[in-house]
Amino acid sequence: MLQELLPRLQQGLESKSFDGSLKFDCGEDGVIVLADGTASDQDRDTDCTLRLSADNLMQLLAGKLNPMTAVMMGKIKISGNPKVAMSLADLLKG
Repeated sequence: MLQELLPRLQQGLESKSFDGSLKFDCGEDGVIVLADGTASDQDRDTDCTLRLSADNLMQLLAGKLNPMTAVMMGKIKISGNPKVAMSLADLLKG
């Protein structure tokens, strides 16, 4: 399921600047790491980690889940540098 997201995220990284590194940690479903201009499924340390379910990640990337609401409801847990997470919004915009 997460593999399907890699090309879209890679395309976003190629067309917009994204400083720092960010990990989507979906537990047993795996991880997606955005770092050094690439999107990969190789786990590594990052500046910021978002812990969420794979389903919530799909909704977030589709624009169907408001990130701030999701954090307040506990659907997304942020650790590390929150500024990196904030810059994700620019990357995801069409």
